[in-house]
Amino acid sequence: MEFREKQSIYLQIAEYVCEQILLKSWLPGNKILSIRDLAIFMEVTPNTIQRTYDFLTQKQIITNKRGVGYFVEDEGIERVLAFRREQFVENELPVIFRNMYLLNLSAEEFNTRFKDFIKENFN
Repeated sequence: MEFREKQSIYLQIAEYVCEQILLKSWLPGNKILSIRDLAIFMEVTPNTIQRTYDFLTQKQIITNKRGVGYFVEDEGIERVLAFRREQFVENELPVIFRNMYLLNLSAEEFNTRFKDFIKENFN
C-alpha cells in the first residue's frame, strides 16, 4: 500500500479496515485478519497494526476476543459511517468547498459530476 506523508500510517490502515467493513468484505460478527497477517499484507510492522486495532477497538468498530482474534462489532458498519462522516466533514469537505470557490465550480456542476461518478463507479 502506498502511504500518504501527511497522515499517520496507522490511521491510513484504519481507513483501509473501515473501507473493508463499508464494502462488506469484512462483515459484522466475522473475524478479520490477524495482526500478523495484516502487517504482512500492508508491509508494515505488527506494532503498527496493533496500534490500528487498538484505535478501532476504542472506536468500538472492532473487538478483541482473547485467544481467538479480532472481529467486526455488530454495530461496526454504523460506527464506521459515523466516524468516517465526521472525519470527512471536518477534514475533507472544507478543502473541497475551498477549491470549488477558488475554481468557480457551482454546486449544480459538482452535483452533476458526482452523479456521473456514482454511475460510472458504483452501479
